[in-house]
Amino acid sequence: MKRLDWYILRKFLSTFVFCMLMFTVIAVAVDSSEKTDDFVRSGLSTGQIISNYYIGFVPHIWGLLFPLFVFIAVIFFTSKMAIRSEIVAILACGVTYNRWLRTYVIGGLFFALVLWVAARYVLPKANAIRSSFQATFIDNHSSSNVPNNAYYLRTDSNTYIGLKSFDTATKTGYTFFLNQLSGGKLIFNLRAENMQWDTAQKNWRLMNVTERRVSAMKESITTIATRNIDLHLTPEAFRRDAYVKDNLTTPELIAFIEAEKLRANEGINTLLVERHRRTATPFSVLLLTVIGAIVAGRKTRGGSGFHLAVGIIIAVSFILFERFSSVFSVKGNLPPLIAAWIPNVLFLFVGIYLYRKAPK
Repeated sequence: MKRLDWYILRKFLSTFVFCMLMFTVIAVAVDSSEKTDDFVRSGLSTGQIISNYYIGFVPHIWGLLFPLFVFIAVIFFTSKMAIRSEIVAILACGVTYNRWLRTYVIGGLFFALVLWVAARYVLPKANAIRSSFQATFIDNHSSSNVPNNAYYLRTDSNTYIGLKSFDTATKTGYTFFLNQLSGGKLIFNLRAENMQWDTAQKNWRLMNVTERRVSAMKESITTIATRNIDLHLTPEAFRRDAYVKDNLTTPELIAFIEAEKLRANEGINTLLVERHRRTATPFSVLLLTVIGAIVAGRKTRGGSGFHLAVGIIIAVSFILFERFSSVFSVKGNLPPLIAAWIPNVLFLFVGIYLYRKAPK
């Protein structure tokens, strides 16, 4: 590491912090203006709103826009260096273009590592704070938030259960059924009017139960007032939370995905995209850092304005590709791994093209 490297890295870090703080102030101002009525309705003080919501909202914004912060920071300070002919002087002193670009790679790797660790372990904790407030004081008052309470799960390879609705407060499910299969044929069917979690025995108590057993030769039906049954499921398995993928650390998310696969639940692709995105997004930080340095390192008549315009176009295009690929995976048949990585692959070719065209 030479003095020139430290000079560029200091500019990189200071500009990044400035961009992050500037966008954070704007995001908080816009969000607070949109949620003023919800804050008043909650009855919480300013300090409680900050500690119960914004202490999680700010890291959420940082994680969401982190690649954009890095990209704009690179464009901004590198463009200033190009306008002052600093890059021309660096290359004229015998520093090769690749050697100059290596400093940006080091800085990009540092920020990518920071985001990788934060996305796996830190941001989920902050998202849990934000989503808890959102679910309690905002979503509950939204007329558009009408959840679908029907549940269909697989508890093991041969057993399937279903519920018409489930009350998380009382831990009670209504209109319950259970089917057991053998060789693709139904051998046992159970129906109950409702089911409730038995905290003493750690299983489910069924009320007004009807059991139907089917064999090759006969069929029997039995009616029971109450019965306890172990479904290998806790009440948490029936909790539907739109924020669950954001609130779990990566090891917890992986375990949750495996459990959801066993239960044959819908929405697995959403979880898988989130899992792969936590690795793909840090790589995009490194990629956008190099692209930003290549774009802004060329001295042009348009100055910083031209560089920022080109940078914004590239950043918006990248974000659109990322969103479209996620939607195609969640709503279509695009594999989650490809959906998470395809924007990086496409813009890797963009970076290679810009590198070849850059004056060296």
